[in-house]
Amino acid sequence: MISYDTVIGLEIHVALLTQSKFLCSCKASFGAPPNSQCCPICLGLPGALPLINEKAVEYATKAGIALNCQINHFSRFDRKNYFYPDLPKAYQITQDTFPLCTKGFLEYYVDDRLVKTEITRIHMEEEAGKLIHSGASIVDSEYSLVDYNRAGIPLIEIVTAPDIHHPQQARLFLEQLRLLLSYIGVSDTKMEEGSLRCDANISLKPSGSNVLGTKVEIKNLNSFRALERALEYEERRQSQVLNQGGIIRQESCTWDDRTGKTMPMRSKGDAPDYRIFPEPDLPPLHLDPVWVELIRATIPELPLERLKRFEAEYGLSRYEATFLVNYPDFGELFFALACQCRAYKAIVNLLMGDYARLAREKGHLDPQRLAELLTIVDEGQITQTQAKDVLEDLFSSHLSAREIVQEKGLEVMGDPESLRPILRQVLGANSELVHRFQNGDTKLLGFFVGQVMRVTQGKADPGVVNRLLRDELGK
Repeated sequence: MISYDTVIGLEIHVALLTQSKFLCSCKASFGAPPNSQCCPICLGLPGALPLINEKAVEYATKAGIALNCQINHFSRFDRKNYFYPDLPKAYQITQDTFPLCTKGFLEYYVDDRLVKTEITRIHMEEEAGKLIHSGASIVDSEYSLVDYNRAGIPLIEIVTAPDIHHPQQARLFLEQLRLLLSYIGVSDTKMEEGSLRCDANISLKPSGSNVLGTKVEIKNLNSFRALERALEYEERRQSQVLNQGGIIRQESCTWDDRTGKTMPMRSKGDAPDYRIFPEPDLPPLHLDPVWVELIRATIPELPLERLKRFEAEYGLSRYEATFLVNYPDFGELFFALACQCRAYKAIVNLLMGDYARLAREKGHLDPQRLAELLTIVDEGQITQTQAKDVLEDLFSSHLSAREIVQEKGLEVMGDPESLRPILRQVLGANSELVHRFQNGDTKLLGFFVGQVMRVTQGKADPGVVNRLLRDELGK
């Protein structure tokens, strides 16, 4: 049986987060009644002329800069002609020959190994409408309805080089890309609303060969799980066909999530001739280099840079840093707390623990209130267990952490002179166990600590109790 190398390239469509559409003033918001956000321009009626949305160009440029692309100061729009029910004009305005961005890359981690995927181009185009199928998918529907609200929404298409080598890597790339686009604020990246969609090209070649195999395109993968599962299935299918002496047909497929299989849509011979030519109703884009640099200055700290900073400056583990990067609101809260408390591990443990659950239910707390709780714990006034109770109260009360501690009488008993009588009382009541401890059964120390904590209702400082017990027991 021949072994094969997998070669994957991705084409990602991203809806830009503009208030209006790409070439007209219609709203671009999601969820409006069908066909209520349309005009003669986005419907392509005779005599209607388009006008470019400058904010869309800004966002596309910003994405290109964040993805380390060369920003082309000259780019041009083209008309891509094809007939399909969701395309009201029977053509799509896109950038074919002269795209806005070229020669970029994205770095991300795969199994703790930093890898780089090349971005060959990012171009702008307009979105098509939306088909609403009567069945569960296009292949088993009796009819489809068309909603043109999405027609004309500004998109960028991000095209990678075929340098992704397994389905998991493809998923990790897309996850990192989505996170980066969210950080720079150019898209809401809601896959469930179609703001981020992915087509994947996959082929197999004999291991070590430089000759690429015949590729199969999988269309409209709308979740990370669907992307990985579809590529895994196609990888297995192509390997089986090749090992049985078969030939891979170059075709476009759709993914059926219910059956876990790809299904052919059309072969290469069925592909339309798009008759692409320069768009006559729009002038070329000429970007001022100063304007591009002003956009560059707005790029925030990106996810990979932030991950490295969490690890290098704050000593966090990869797992801890990844959590704070993947949830930027928690990351910003960490920075606010770190300015007031240098116990960085305690901060991240708090944020990743009970706080994460409570914050998702009730929203974030003011950093000042959390910092006071961390300070009280660090000073030894309350135990970690008590801190959990105080945290719960912070979400349901306007009192400060210190006020909650005082109101509940939770101050830790750490004074040795106050604790010694309690220890002697516990030891006196368990003289037989004391004898066993002194004869080598040292595991009983935990029992004695527990008894002291029970008598003090959890207020005793466990560290002080441990030290005093060893003194009393002569160990």
